[in-house]
Amino acid sequence: MALTDFQGDMETCCRCSACKFIPLENVKGYNNVNVCPSIARYNFHAYSGGGRLALGVALLEKEIDYSEKLLEIIYNCQMCGACDVSCKYAMDMDVMEPIVAIRIDCVEKGHIPPAFDKLVSSMRKGGPLTQPKPLDGHRWFDGLKVRDCGQQKTEIVYHAGCRTAHNPSMWKTAQSTLKLLQKAGIDPGIAGAQEQCCGGRAYQLGYKTDFLSQAEAYMQRLKKAGVKTLITSCAECYHSFKVLYEQFDLRNGLEVLHSTEYFARLIAEGALIPRKSVALNVTWHDPCHLGRLGEPYIHWSGKQLPGHIRLFDPPREFRRGTYGTYEAPRAVLNSLPGLKLKEMDRTREYSWCCGAGGGVHENNPKFAEWTAAERLREASSTGANAIITACPGCEALFKECAAEINSKLQIYDVVELLAEAAL
Repeated sequence: MALTDFQGDMETCCRCSACKFIPLENVKGYNNVNVCPSIARYNFHAYSGGGRLALGVALLEKEIDYSEKLLEIIYNCQMCGACDVSCKYAMDMDVMEPIVAIRIDCVEKGHIPPAFDKLVSSMRKGGPLTQPKPLDGHRWFDGLKVRDCGQQKTEIVYHAGCRTAHNPSMWKTAQSTLKLLQKAGIDPGIAGAQEQCCGGRAYQLGYKTDFLSQAEAYMQRLKKAGVKTLITSCAECYHSFKVLYEQFDLRNGLEVLHSTEYFARLIAEGALIPRKSVALNVTWHDPCHLGRLGEPYIHWSGKQLPGHIRLFDPPREFRRGTYGTYEAPRAVLNSLPGLKLKEMDRTREYSWCCGAGGGVHENNPKFAEWTAAERLREASSTGANAIITACPGCEALFKECAAEINSKLQIYDVVELLAEAAL
């Protein structure tokens, strides 16, 4: 949809500032009330969800045009969706979709940060949509006995994702995922060196055409391999396959599961039993793309009725982040002997972003690190000695930031701890 299609949503914004904070009934203290990293960092209304909607209206009405300052505001956003769910606590309107539409308009008109063009150019050539570290010829799946879905038919495929496959420090999660699946009697396939980028981050950056092209090619390969279920341990890939592919009618009945969902199922069925003690006091970080943005997409076709109150025919159900993937990772953690889980103040749909999304880490690393530092501070305040997540982007940035600020927090992917207990 074009920016013009969201004019009604953008004009509905009453500048109440709900997009900046978690709802009042969820506030647990003075310190952790902000929900949007951008407005918390830059402290000027234009950097908030509501501020960006106002800018969108001004662009449509030609009251302003793209400028260096406007582009700075547009691209200093992690696209985490927190403004959207906080607004929808009381409103029936979209906030995230117009913000995405502004970025799409930027790309179409050539207002693109060089860092983004470099990433997408890599994807167009069959490479990762990341800034890969130089590899020494080894690959994450070397030494593992696993079927190649490019050569053999398989109903279940494991997708590692760019952030994992091209960062050796993340390989342990992918390797452990396969070993755990195999221990439970599951025989998944992988694409290995031929695995393509899901394209989801390209859409976040505003490259809609490139995303659609990438997604269509990926689905053709899955269909050829006979895949019915896709498992991934990357939260961003999960959102892409589950939500974006569905939004653009590309999913075609593919079952998409995050690895924590699959493992929670296997543990509940007794097919995978964690027996060894994991003696840690931990806190759980809900990744944006697994949680609020991972909520199933809701198709709707109809019209808005005229009048001052937003009514739709037929009635429209809005995605409010409530039905994201929250229980599965917690169920996995709570199944581990010896582990104690302590929740942070901002959890589930009101979780604070790690800072790695929306291209901010590539375009403005200082802002990304500031956002991560805020989350590490909140995690430390629980008394936990480790922060656990299920997103390679979150994990990598937390580790980078922890080293920078000398944090003593240990940082793990939930699958690492499950492997420690069950393998």
